[in-house]
Amino acid sequence: MPQNIVKGCKQLCEEAEAEIETLDVAEAMALHGKEDVRFIDIRDIRELGREGRVPGAYHCPRGMLEFWVDPESPYHKELFAEDSKFVFFCAGGLRSALAAKTVADMGLKPVAHIAGGFGRWQEAGGPVEGVPSGDKTQKG
Repeated sequence: MPQNIVKGCKQLCEEAEAEIETLDVAEAMALHGKEDVRFIDIRDIRELGREGRVPGAYHCPRGMLEFWVDPESPYHKELFAEDSKFVFFCAGGLRSALAAKTVADMGLKPVAHIAGGFGRWQEAGGPVEGVPSGDKTQKG
């Protein structure tokens, strides 16, 4: 019997964005480097190696996010206990919308995500480090 998906990923992302703060890339760039703001990169480690990183961003694999945020988890990371604003991003802004909503539902606040993600960050000329030497295009 085939599965009957009643809510697709597009609808989930739209619902998430209706509940969380979505930053355009200019707003995100204005926050970058502020002492009380933490940029959280939820892309896969292979994406970071291929495309580079936002300087100062903390890498948290999407699959570990809830475990790293929860102070009761044996995997908890102290970064998520800080009194900071958490700005999540992924490659294109879909995974980060879901991630920001999930952690907001857990009680982590304030949170936001970057519309268009790392790809939009690169297109806008945002700082990127760790781009492999053979790839100067910095595609997202």
